[in-house]
Amino acid sequence: MRIHILGICGTFMGGIAALAKAAGHEVSGSDANVYPPMSAQLAALGIALHEGYLPEHLKPAPDCVLVGNALSRGNPAVEAMLARGLPYLSGPQWLAQQVLGNRHVIAVAGTHGKTTTASMLAWILECAGLNPGFLIGGVPRDFGFSARLGGSRFFVVEADEYDTAFFDKGSKFLHYRPRTLVLNNLEYDHADIFPDLASIETQFHYLVRSIPGNGLIAVNGADANLARVLEKGCWTPRETFALTDADWTARHISADGSTFNVIHDGKTAAMVEWELLGLHNVQNALAALAAARHAGVEPRQAAEALIRFQGVKRRLEVRAQIDGVTVYDDFAHHPTAIATTLAGLRKRVGKERIIVVLEPRSGSMKMGVHRDTLAASLEAADRVCVFQAANVTWDVTAALRSLGARASVSTDLERLVHNVAGEIRHGDHVLIMSNGGFGGFHDKLIEYLQRNAAPGSERAEP
Repeated sequence: MRIHILGICGTFMGGIAALAKAAGHEVSGSDANVYPPMSAQLAALGIALHEGYLPEHLKPAPDCVLVGNALSRGNPAVEAMLARGLPYLSGPQWLAQQVLGNRHVIAVAGTHGKTTTASMLAWILECAGLNPGFLIGGVPRDFGFSARLGGSRFFVVEADEYDTAFFDKGSKFLHYRPRTLVLNNLEYDHADIFPDLASIETQFHYLVRSIPGNGLIAVNGADANLARVLEKGCWTPRETFALTDADWTARHISADGSTFNVIHDGKTAAMVEWELLGLHNVQNALAALAAARHAGVEPRQAAEALIRFQGVKRRLEVRAQIDGVTVYDDFAHHPTAIATTLAGLRKRVGKERIIVVLEPRSGSMKMGVHRDTLAASLEAADRVCVFQAANVTWDVTAALRSLGARASVSTDLERLVHNVAGEIRHGDHVLIMSNGGFGGFHDKLIEYLQRNAAPGSERAEP
């Protein structure tokens, strides 16, 4: 079957492309924004990529068009698809019909931590010899790709609450019918499609309705919003995880979260010493351990996998170390995620300077939904440099006023690269935060630092 994917470079649709290719289909795709890591993954698979959404990309006519949720009416490719009567599905529909079938689906849902927790779970099952399939909205470093079919009945999926397609406004995760569900946390986000928190809670309630009575819901026991969701009805056994009292908790946590003991039902079940930072990742680990046990992997074996877990690309990923300066790439785009990532890095580096370079790019950020909490989320930084693109129309400078001279806003990307590079000194940690390509800022800054580094001092990470 010939499949053409509209929006193929999104993390989800790129994963769908990889699964379709592995299943033996001929796959091509179009996207307006082609950037790593997904573009590199698709190129390595031999999948043809087209820049833009030209109707010609749909010739000869594919057997099926898979439509990403970033596409809407008025898009030239969408209009051509509809006018020609081409068969089409959403990515989640195709996944449910062609891949998930009778498999034991383990889904990870929540506002924060989905990618990391799903990656942990896939790695735990892999180390246990279970050869899971997975589709994750990022690239786990242990695998080097975001999706695979796998060779067992287990399939791990990052379960996003965002809407499915222009013709299906229900959340993506409603298509997956998991047997094991992780509910990490729940906050207001995606203001471009959800008017309020209650509307997101309704989608989560529908998800809970789909979990069978012999399944498991591993839920953050400290999250009041999730508790409210479950109060609407729950027909499935549940286990709680949290850093306070819960079925799964942690003790003897080091300041930066790099070591901790796993406590299950009040007893020490395992110890973890790993490379990840932050209390949020300790909690992600507890969620993964609970879900893995439901799949048959005991805590001690799962913890051994976590000790070797390398994390996820673009989650506090070290991109380069040059002349004593460390450059990180991070996907955080919600104030809670920004604050927790910064807190973990601060615990690790102590009093060394942290320079945050932030692109407010998500739908909620561009709308200014988080303007009142953004400055507080950046308090742990020594310097904050924000890029304000033309589509960010709210007053970013005013929102950061409480940070004083530590914060500045730029509307010129090239000037921002020059200004940030000019401020950096030996021992600094530069944390670049964006959920997109950021106009190539990462590479531009690294190239600038390499050109100006002392001879023999530069070292870029792979």
